[in-house]
Amino acid sequence: MSVAVAMSAIVPGLAHAHSRGEGPPTLHEAWSLSPWLLVPLSAFAAAYALGIARLWRGGHAGRGVSRAEAGAGAAGLVAMLLATVWPFDALGEWSLAAHMAQHMLLLAVAPPLLLAARPVAALAAALPVSWSRTLHRAQRAVQGPAMQSLAAATAANVAVMWGWHLPAALDLALRSEPVHWLMHGSFLLAGLWLWALLWQRLRDDSGGALAGAVAVVVVMMQMGFMGALLTFSGRVLYPVYAGRSPLLGLDALVDQQLAGLVMWVPACVPYLAGALWLLARELRRGRPRIG
Repeated sequence: MSVAVAMSAIVPGLAHAHSRGEGPPTLHEAWSLSPWLLVPLSAFAAAYALGIARLWRGGHAGRGVSRAEAGAGAAGLVAMLLATVWPFDALGEWSLAAHMAQHMLLLAVAPPLLLAARPVAALAAALPVSWSRTLHRAQRAVQGPAMQSLAAATAANVAVMWGWHLPAALDLALRSEPVHWLMHGSFLLAGLWLWALLWQRLRDDSGGALAGAVAVVVVMMQMGFMGALLTFSGRVLYPVYAGRSPLLGLDALVDQQLAGLVMWVPACVPYLAGALWLLARELRRGRPRIG
């Protein structure tokens, strides 16, 4: 079955799904309105917008945080909302493909966009002076030697990717709400850790871009390997979805193949772009200057 045909099978399946209480949600019902997520996410968005307004007031648009960086912040928030509020969190309980899309948003899409937005600069402008100093102290603490290991950040990304996609771990996360949010949080934190180190290498002229590119390639290769495993497997690897994805009108094996394609193709794009950018940065550094 082609990707286009398989994707088209999802939407009609949603139209015939049961109500949220009886079975999978329809597309317009696929909301996950948890206050544990919405409150901090809304607070961050409001504080970020206030900081941008203060930095840009007086006709100084782009001061402190550029328009492109602010746009990246907005895109990062949209990625977070798609992953955790609507629709992938709710649909991810019934479809492995939706579940995989959610995790790729948390690991590979939202982190680089949010970090590109220079959140500390915007939040510092929004907070009182004493709170702003505390924020900068916290940032320096997070940037301590233990958190500067690119190898450790790479290992963390590979570990969460493989660990949480073991059938037993995924089954537990679908049955337990605390474990469910622990899983999502670990994806987001691992992504933020790695992408923060990559952004440092992109913004810093002191070097390290080549090591960053190697780290990105390692993560991308692991992601591609897992994607290929899901795509080409001839049997359903996740029994928990064997009885759930058909309720969406989607064959369980096709759902698994779609999940593999999500991980194998679109999820690798941010890493490929990051690797090429890092390599270009390293080549520019190594180019002899004339004059």
